[in-house]
Amino acid sequence: MLDKINIYTDGSSLGNPGPGGYGIIMEWVGKQYVKEFSDGFRLTTNNRMELLAVIIALETLKKQPIEVMVYSDSKYVIDAVQKKWVFNWEKKAFKDKKNPDLWKRYLNIHRKHKVKFCWIKGHNDHPQNERCDQLAVRAAKQSPVNVDSFFETNQKESSSS
Repeated sequence: MLDKINIYTDGSSLGNPGPGGYGIIMEWVGKQYVKEFSDGFRLTTNNRMELLAVIIALETLKKQPIEVMVYSDSKYVIDAVQKKWVFNWEKKAFKDKKNPDLWKRYLNIHRKHKVKFCWIKGHNDHPQNERCDQLAVRAAKQSPVNVDSFFETNQKESSSS
């Protein structure tokens, strides 16, 4: 029998692009164990932080495979996976798709677990979603020093062309 975990995620950016952060809550099913974490980046986008939150949470899991239910308010992330868009993007080498670095990273960790998604309406008094939002916004506001290298590099290239 696989271990089960519920993961709640949210991403934020102050401006889009702008300083950003993510928030994560991990709850092990059947255990009194909850873990929260967050981090911020100096320049990124909301969608990158939404996706990175899911990736970081899955990468944090030490045992494999684990049955995971991810709760997110990001239609961008959930639709891409549930509607299998990301798997088609992968077949086409992510041609003309945003955030290929993160989607490749997601697919790598996704395949190590049994992952399902559940959409939560954002800012709708869902306790874990509200807490993840607080963590993400706080991380974005705390003068983040982390660099979203892929985004910043590509941002410079697209603004110079």
